[in-house]
Amino acid sequence: MKAIDSYTDADFKRTIWSALRLLTIVTVVATPLVWWKAGWPSAALLVVGAVISGSGLFEWLRLMSAVMVRMDGGQTARPMAMVLVGFFLRLGVAVVLLYVSLKYLNGSVYALAAGLALGVFALAVEGLRLMKAWTV
Repeated sequence: MKAIDSYTDADFKRTIWSALRLLTIVTVVATPLVWWKAGWPSAALLVVGAVISGSGLFEWLRLMSAVMVRMDGGQTARPMAMVLVGFFLRLGVAVVLLYVSLKYLNGSVYALAAGLALGVFALAVEGLRLMKAWTV
């Protein structure tokens, strides 16, 4: 049984990469189903939501890795300004992508919301896996 104090930076990275992998798998499986049931615009909105959600997870990985390197002090850290510029740039691109997809794709907004929620779902599944590893 693992303890919470043994959770390392590598465990964090592995958790986020597992969540990204799960997000990709669910998106690949769900996209044809949404296309078949609601049409290609809704499937495209699902993919847009999943891409935005996945990019958010990846950006969170970069941001937290930069913070953890600074806290540990063992390695040479990347400049925090570049990480923050990348974070806000991704945020701006996500807003533009949301606006454009909602304006020009006349699909279901629920498909977009489902795509955005896939990141939360993937993190919740990974969190449950971690809880199981710590308690069983």
